Amino acid sequence: MATDIAMVIANLTSFYDFKDKSVVHVGAGGGQLVGYAVNARQVVAIDPDAEAIARLRPAIEALGLGGRFTIRQAEFESASDLADVVFFEFCLHEMADPDAALRHARTLAPEALVLDHVPESRWTWHTAETSKTERSWAAVERAGIRADRRFHGRQLFANVEALVTRLASLGEPAVSRARALGDATGIDIEMIYRVAVI
Repeated sequence: MATDIAMVIANLTSFYDFKDKSVVHVGAGGGQLVGYAVNARQVVAIDPDAEAIARLRPAIEALGLGGRFTIRQAEFESASDLADVVFFEFCLHEMADPDAALRHARTLAPEALVLDHVPESRWTWHTAETSKTERSWAAVERAGIRADRRFHGRQLFANVEALVTRLASLGEPAVSRARALGDATGIDIEMIYRVAVI
């Protein structure tokens, strides 16, 4: 990851207190942010991507959190685990129907926590996900925000090839936008993200 994960976790946990809470963690695969769960009571981690789930397991074990996590490779829509909070980690914008996902979250928990990129972030432009994030944040607004905060981070890459590698799975136009930087080095892209409780 090209961003300061420890800072993202610190920002997340300064905004929302996971202490002694049960969590349904949506988009947990990869395990980048599992450090938030050191104070959580129990976590059901859900992700449909087998490769991401494979990276999640060692991340959980490295923090000694194996006893707190149940891992499910599944689509969120099939989740039936009840919890104190449903936590969407940088994934609501990827869902086909964010409104339906948030409605489903409310059947599982009294609170939903959304952590995602914002449309005006330069990083969102580079990933070619501006319209997706506009759609997902509009769904969050419709669901009724109780509290929210924006944070600023950076995505740092040694060179264009490193950026292209990071964006390759997103296809076009993300890859072309990266390649348009030519032979740039020390690439520093602003990443604005928002956390909201509904």
